[in-house]
Amino acid sequence: MASKQSAERAILRSLLGFLGLFLFCASAWGQTGSLSGDVKDPDGKPMVGALVKIERTDIKGNYKVKTDKKGHYFHAGLPLGTYNVILEVEGKDVDRVNGVHTKLGDEVPINFNMAEAKAKQQALAKAAETGQLTKEQERGMSAAEKAALEKQTKERSAAMQKNKALNDAFNTGREALTAKQWDAAVQAFQKGSEIDPNQHMIWAYLADAYSGLAATKSGQEQQDAYAKAIEAYNKAIALKPDDAAYHNNYALLLARAGKMDEAKGELQKAAQLEPAAAGKYYYNLGAVLVNTGKTAEAEDFFKKAIEADPNYAPAQFQYATALSAKLVTKPDGSVEAPPGMKEALEKYLQLDPNGQFAEAAKGMLQMVGGKIETKYENPAAAKKAGRKK
Repeated sequence: MASKQSAERAILRSLLGFLGLFLFCASAWGQTGSLSGDVKDPDGKPMVGALVKIERTDIKGNYKVKTDKKGHYFHAGLPLGTYNVILEVEGKDVDRVNGVHTKLGDEVPINFNMAEAKAKQQALAKAAETGQLTKEQERGMSAAEKAALEKQTKERSAAMQKNKALNDAFNTGREALTAKQWDAAVQAFQKGSEIDPNQHMIWAYLADAYSGLAATKSGQEQQDAYAKAIEAYNKAIALKPDDAAYHNNYALLLARAGKMDEAKGELQKAAQLEPAAAGKYYYNLGAVLVNTGKTAEAEDFFKKAIEADPNYAPAQFQYATALSAKLVTKPDGSVEAPPGMKEALEKYLQLDPNGQFAEAAKGMLQMVGGKIETKYENPAAAKKAGRKK
């Protein structure tokens, strides 16, 4: 009988223990809370299907929920703890609320308004510029966000200092270039290229400065300056290969340096990149060739300029001038013009009758249509002979 009572007491203790465990588990299971809220787009309308991420910070835990057709979300069964609630739109975190504490049996409302979020981001951007946060902004940021903002502020400050130094060097170089102070221009643009080697305009102006310097030198010094100008233009074009003006200016530089084949290639690139300005580009190279005493070669480029743009008046006149080297004086004193010369002069006067070369064009036309006197008589001698009679 005693053994039977002992067995019953043992079974009862087991049942009570099991019941206590069950009650403990039920109590633990009930220690949860919930989060809910509304999400509005920048226009104040409900945002459907936005992702709300709920990240526990006191211990590891991640939960997600999407907004319904009314822009509302709700997540129950969250263990009591501390959470960051993050709104994600199109794969990007656009707003967040940190340090949210869930409450037993109560919903904690966390709403998101994209218009307010945008204003918040603008305020943070301004804070990054000044490096100063309001107390409210500090409370809404995590330690990682504060560190990121501090880094951004330092980077922005460094960038501003860099931009100021770059602008100072650029402006100093431009002033020196305008004043034809080539050494000073080279020094300023060289400094700019060291501050930021990815600025194509700095390299282009440095090339122009070296080209101007080369014109004041001779011999090896001139060749060295041209070589540095060519190197600088190569860097400018490497950074901006689609700039027709760069190819044109580079072609003129190469022509002055005596590299005609390369100059023609660069000019062709300029014309291909900007067909509407091809006439001007060909004309420019023709002018450089004339100035360097290569009139015969210039003729071909003036002709190309006319073919590209028949209404580019200066090209018509310069083409006629280049052809004038082929004028033939016949035994009877008449002048025979090469094919195309008369037509080019007439076209120029048609396009620009009062232009810079108008009088010269008229004189050349008169010469082509008349005769050149092969004998010279002194008018004073003729008058004296007449008085003796």
